[in-house]
Amino acid sequence: MNRRAAILSSLALCLVSTSKAFAGTEVPVTPEVSPPGDIPDTQVFITYKSPAGFSFKVPEGWARKDAGDTTSFQGKYDIVAVTLDQISQPLDMKFARQALDTVMQKSRAGTAGKAFLVRLPGGDALKISYTENSEPNAVTGKQIRMESERFYFAKNDKLVSLYLSAPLGSDNVDQWKLMSSSFRWN
Repeated sequence: MNRRAAILSSLALCLVSTSKAFAGTEVPVTPEVSPPGDIPDTQVFITYKSPAGFSFKVPEGWARKDAGDTTSFQGKYDIVAVTLDQISQPLDMKFARQALDTVMQKSRAGTAGKAFLVRLPGGDALKISYTENSEPNAVTGKQIRMESERFYFAKNDKLVSLYLSAPLGSDNVDQWKLMSSSFRWN
């Protein structure tokens, strides 16, 4: 065997023995049952009561943040937020177009989806759906594509925007329906 072949053979033997030496030093972690962003079907929900005169259900244990007229709840990649504002026009398709335009201007690489009026137990609402990029991670700068919905509820001159967002492809249909259908004016 020539010198080059001997070196390659020795290197291959070294690589095989090294991989065997590290095998078993760490146990593989169990993969998540739900993909990132899925709210588990077993999630417990509690009622958030706003001092502004409305309530709705939110996932228990999520981090809450109050900033001005917005209260948000965050769990892993998911975000639920409510914002109180004033309104001086009806919730109709003209408002829907304006709301969608505003959301698209503020979103990161937003792609407009649907806008339509829905009848919910807490009253009629405007629903818009779209996709957008997440805020960059503060450490890594990484972004993910998000699926988002906004429900607008109006009463007298008050407007509440309920924002629901999760990684695109997450299976949160039932949980988002529970939250939006639980909205009530007090």
